Amino acid sequence: MESESGQTMTFWDHLDELRGVIVRALVVTMLAAAVAFVMKDELFAVVLAPRTSDFITYRLMGVEPFSIHLMNTGLTEQFMIHLKTAMYAGALVASPYIIYMLFGFIAPALYDNERRYATLLCTSGYLMFMLGTALNYLLIFPLTLKFLGTYQVSEDVANMLTLQSYMDTLLMMNLVMGIVFELPVVSWILGKMGLINAQMMSAMRRHAVVVILIVAAIITPTTDAFTLFVVALPIWLLYEMSIVIVGMTKQTNTK
Repeated sequence: MESESGQTMTFWDHLDELRGVIVRALVVTMLAAAVAFVMKDELFAVVLAPRTSDFITYRLMGVEPFSIHLMNTGLTEQFMIHLKTAMYAGALVASPYIIYMLFGFIAPALYDNERRYATLLCTSGYLMFMLGTALNYLLIFPLTLKFLGTYQVSEDVANMLTLQSYMDTLLMMNLVMGIVFELPVVSWILGKMGLINAQMMSAMRRHAVVVILIVAAIITPTTDAFTLFVVALPIWLLYEMSIVIVGMTKQTNTK
């Protein structure tokens, strides 16, 4: 591959350029994380918002007033959670720049048509991940928290939810839902490679529904059928969207 100056780059030149990309990505991520760390009040106002009935999702659903109190059990726990949450927020904010830098690194090695596909892949993958994260924060996690955080086998047994448990569940569900929402993108890639087609996916729809229900049950381990339905419905819609996308991909390939 040639550099911007027209000179052929060696393996070590590529390695050095990749190192520069990684260093710049880390610097931007750390700067964004530092800003998030300093803005502690604003950061945790957003992160902890779903624990009270004032959260927008609960108000739209007309949920009765409630508040889940969090507690801390470790000496360094709050500081470490603050640090971890700031790093997560920094990575999330810096992710468009990181994707742009990585794409800029590999783009010179691609043909024009490959570059178009790569641009579409990166853009759609990022948007779908963010959409899954947003859906989890605004709908799935609040419903799960409301059910599990207020559930009692007896009025004599009070719930004492730790901050660590709250944050671990939120971040884990954000990551899982972001990955799940990559289903249409992965299906498009597999369709382009000829490994799957719309007819195959349609024939496996019943099996897919069973798998979707299992995945939804794992994401939200509750006995609440409504919450299970809320999680399973968007995943099923993603599967149906994937069938359409794969079908369109086949038509494009045959032209």
